[in-house]
Amino acid sequence: MNAEGNKQIVCRFIEEAINRGDVDAAGAYVAEDVVELEPFPGQGPGLSGLKEVLRGLLIAFPDMRWTVEEQIAEADKVLTRFIWTGTHRAAFFGVPAMGKPVTVWGMVIDRLENGKIKETRILMDALGLMKQLGA
Repeated sequence: MNAEGNKQIVCRFIEEAINRGDVDAAGAYVAEDVVELEPFPGQGPGLSGLKEVLRGLLIAFPDMRWTVEEQIAEADKVLTRFIWTGTHRAAFFGVPAMGKPVTVWGMVIDRLENGKIKETRILMDALGLMKQLGA
């Protein structure tokens, strides 16, 4: 797969698994043994761990929507700069639902292998998110 094709795979993963809330669709874009280099607290390994994180985010922010602001791809890596928005409707890392809208920026670096995301590292403004939630 070339760099442009890899960017398309990442965008399809974001659109289907996150924006449409079809967490099970992640398997079409993410390797079963994907490695999260910066896992969320308590995140399990592989695709199943990623799916659990996505489900948790979609429970806490059911209207979560990611917008790709920029992508850079080279060889087997794709850097995606994004902004996500959502409304805090359920507990998230110990913070009870506040009903507040949030806007969070971040970047994710994905390495693809055989047409699937094999390694990922997400860098997100977690402190800004928690401040918006009043934590």
